[in-house]
Amino acid sequence: MYDRYESPLASRYASGYLLHLFSPRTRVETWRRLWTELARAEHALGLPVTAEQVRELDAHIADIDFELAAVRERRVRHDVMAHIYAYGKAAPGAAGIIHLGATSCFVTDNADLILFRDALRYLRGELLKVIANLAAFAERYKALPAPGYTHYQPAQPVTAGKRAALWMQDFLSDLEELDFALGSIRFLGCRGATGTEASLLDLFDGDGAKVDELNRRLAAAFGFSSCFDVCGQTYPRKLDSRILNALSAVAQSCCRMATDIRLLQHDRQIEEPFEEDQIGSSAMPYKRNPMRCERICSLSRYLMADAANAPMTAASQWLERTLDDSANRRISLPEGFLCADAVLRLAQNVTNGLRVNEAELSRALAEQLPFFATENLLMEAVKRGGDRQELHGELRRCALEASEQMRRGGGCDLPARLSRVRAIGLTESEITELLKPEDYIGRCAEQVDALLEKVRPLLAGTEAGGAAIEV
Repeated sequence: MYDRYESPLASRYASGYLLHLFSPRTRVETWRRLWTELARAEHALGLPVTAEQVRELDAHIADIDFELAAVRERRVRHDVMAHIYAYGKAAPGAAGIIHLGATSCFVTDNADLILFRDALRYLRGELLKVIANLAAFAERYKALPAPGYTHYQPAQPVTAGKRAALWMQDFLSDLEELDFALGSIRFLGCRGATGTEASLLDLFDGDGAKVDELNRRLAAAFGFSSCFDVCGQTYPRKLDSRILNALSAVAQSCCRMATDIRLLQHDRQIEEPFEEDQIGSSAMPYKRNPMRCERICSLSRYLMADAANAPMTAASQWLERTLDDSANRRISLPEGFLCADAVLRLAQNVTNGLRVNEAELSRALAEQLPFFATENLLMEAVKRGGDRQELHGELRRCALEASEQMRRGGGCDLPARLSRVRAIGLTESEITELLKPEDYIGRCAEQVDALLEKVRPLLAGTEAGGAAIEV
């Protein structure tokens, strides 16, 4: 097993569920289920397919001889025909009616639609877990003051919970994208070589109503309410773009959140989980590198780049069918799902175990708040009879001097400097009294509450958690 390349998404990052969903076994079993349901519908609608043949196909869905199929494919250079052959060997009594009236895309495309739908549903649940973690974090810290930053420069204070609400809002947008993609999926059905259903029309002696009923039965058997209205040999490849765009959106939000956490961990304000025996650096024993968030960013970049495959494929389809989509889709779509899965698993782990260093938040605020409070001090001094323009000049001078002292390694002495300005007329204790962080966070707590009111109905049945996920 160590002598052949294996995708790290399979060996290191993705969940067992999606690895099984996109496995050769699940794919071929889905093909066989499609062939079985096609035979069942054809029998019900009067074609020369017997109930016994349908039962035989049904009994051998999981009885797959992959080696026999591989040998056959090397000979005929066609994977679907190789598996038709292998299925016929497993169910010899039904071998003659397997794939009746169908093309290869009947199994390959319909199977993809089934797998993609199930994968999107799974990822939707994983995304909700991340949102649930952030909702719990935002609720807990909605009123905890934290330094704000614009351009990564100190700005008006926010709260730790409000920042998590910003991340959560991005994920809620992604949930809408996933739901939109899911709602766009239709079944292909059995449509023939160019999508005209001509072969089925011939089988049913020109009875178009039976063709429609066949496709209705096929779609219903796999949980679809309808088929695409029109198609060529394949389902519209625009759907692939929509799916990968939705996965890319998840990656964008995860990367943005992870980048914020990396910056805040540099400032020791918020930190991702760090295990007891975890090693941060092989050379520097003291390091607590944010490796989970770095991995989120790394995998997210791959997923955002991978999403470019689908629009290029959709844009280059020729008329009713060309095969230059096949090899690309075989890689880009499953790998996109596996990568999104890996990113969301990491995001669950990080958001469930975020550590808030309240002492560091207080220290940073104490250092920055006097500068943010100068406008409030100006208003207070004017109310006490001061001249607004004169006071503004004094405040500006003191702020610049205090800032320069801090650049040279000194502490923030702005309150003391301001107390020595006669025109301000405030003692150092009076100035300090005006420096309560909770007075400068605006409506952060109320904004978090308002968002949580919208989020809670979506999270019914979803519990916060994820620390136990192996990353």
